[in-house]
Parts: sequence; structure tokens; C-alpha cells
Amino acid sequence: MERLGFLIAAMAVTAAAAWYDWRKGEIPDWVTLGPLAAGLVAHAVLGGMTHGARGAFWSVIGSLLGAIACGLVPVFLWWKGAIGGGDVKLLVAIGALLGHSLGIEAELYGFIAAALYAPARLAYEGKLLRTLGNTFSLAFNPVLPKAKRREVSPEMMTWLRFGPPMFVGMCVTVLLNWRGP
Repeated sequence: MERLGFLIAAMAVTAAAAWYDWRKGEIPDWVTLGPLAAGLVAHAVLGGMTHGARGAFWSVIGSLLGAIACGLVPVFLWWKGAIGGGDVKLLVAIGALLGHSLGIEAELYGFIAAALYAPARLAYEGKLLRTLGNTFSLAFNPVLPKAKRREVSPEMMTWLRFGPPMFVGMCVTVLLNWRGP
């Protein structure tokens, strides 16, 4: 029953994040940092209720490891300018709520949803070929001689709001891991 509560909480968090990201282009801190703290506290309380102080300690450690595991790749992507800070905080919060295994699963499905949605949207907007050209330039510029490199200005980059695909990824995770009463 505990797992179900955490899945429902993560679903609510990603739904709120998707809505804010879709409407405003950003995910507010209260949508991500609140659930991060709540996940740590909830794991501590539930671990303490079932296994005492030792259980509370190890439950918090598990929640922290989930947050770290789910944040490693997104922090690198944020550092490279590929995703926003709200996306990173959302994924860290999901890791704290669900732990490393389910958190990474939800993250993977979110990235898959984004990877399926992005080309369709770019093709619809008539930007697919230009974006693919920019992608190849960004990928091969580091290994090409300076004279052959092609500059890609920030204006030529295409942004995708990650909240909605993450909600889709969370829905898939819930469907695959639902164990009803």
C-alpha cells in the first residue's frame, strides 16, 4: 500500500509540473522542492513505523539515493544547457518519492516520450531538417578541425517543454507497476 501512495504522489507531482510547464514554460519550485522534502519525510516516517529508527534512517538513505540517481544525467544535461533547472528538480523529486528503481524507470519513459514527441512537433513546424543539421553540427564539431566547424547560435536551438513528456512517462510507470488492493 505504501508503494501505491508514492506512485499516486509522483503522478500528482508530474501532472502539476506538466500543467505549469505547458502553460507557463517553467516548473515552479513548490511543485518540485516540496515533494522532494515530502518524499524524504514520508520515507522516514514509514520506515520508522515499520522498523524503528534504523528503518527510518535506511529509508531516508534510499530516498536520497533515488534523488541522486535520478538527478545525475539531468544535472549533466542542465550543465550543458540541454534542459532547464525545473526539469532537473522534477526528476530529483520523483527519485526521492519513488526511489532509484522506479524513479529511473519513470525518467526513462519520460525521455522516450520526449524523443517520440520532438520529431513529430519539429516536422509539424517545418523545423525537423534544420534541427537535425544542428544536431549533427553539435555532435561532430568537437572532432572537426576549427576551419570545418559550423557554429550553431542559441537562436537556432529548439526547446521542448519536458513536463508533459515526463507526465506521460509517469503514467506508463504507474500502469506497469500498479498493484491494486
